[in-house]
Amino acid sequence: TYGVRMKPEMAATVGAKAAELGITLSVHAPYYINLASYEDEKVAASRQRILDSCHRAHLMGARKVVFHAGFYQKRTPRETYRLIRREIIDLQRHIRKEAWPVALCPEITGKPSQFGSTEELLELMQDTGCDITVDFAHLYARNQGVIDYGAIMAQLPQKFHAHFSGIEYTAKGEKKHIALTEDFFQPLAHALLSHKTDITLICESPRPMNDACMMKRLIRALSRP
Repeated sequence: TYGVRMKPEMAATVGAKAAELGITLSVHAPYYINLASYEDEKVAASRQRILDSCHRAHLMGARKVVFHAGFYQKRTPRETYRLIRREIIDLQRHIRKEAWPVALCPEITGKPSQFGSTEELLELMQDTGCDITVDFAHLYARNQGVIDYGAIMAQLPQKFHAHFSGIEYTAKGEKKHIALTEDFFQPLAHALLSHKTDITLICESPRPMNDACMMKRLIRALSRP
């Protein structure tokens, strides 16, 4: 997330090991992306970071490339949407030309100043055919802790890529990811099971392995008749 630092040779090695172990991989592109920047060089650099991430994803056998698409700055949400839609379409053209079997998955973002509300991403998915990443913790922070997971699930496709963690936020939205508790995860777990979704849910807690195991245990416990 701080730069595309993995060499192509290492990406291929990681991909081979993941295939051997039956692990599905995804890639999170660097944070420094703004496809709606006022500065052309920043847009070009953002595009290159996404394409470099797609290339490594291809070498690893990863199918989803996640990124934060941009910021409104002084533009209206609709102006920002049009710019990002144009860039997504152009990036997809490049990906098809390279024959990389990867999907762009712009992510729901945690601050109101960032492009990436649920409604914007669903519209972007419909307009461009891209996939999306539903970060439920970002959504929780973006909405100042007011969230109805059932209502959100009703808007989403049956199959999607998702993130979750504990989250600390201020009036400006997301501040940082924090450790996840069972009580915080339980409402989302109930909604996921109620809607019978087919999702990949990545734990982005500072203790990802422990909290991912907790999430899996809770899902299994709630699934029992």
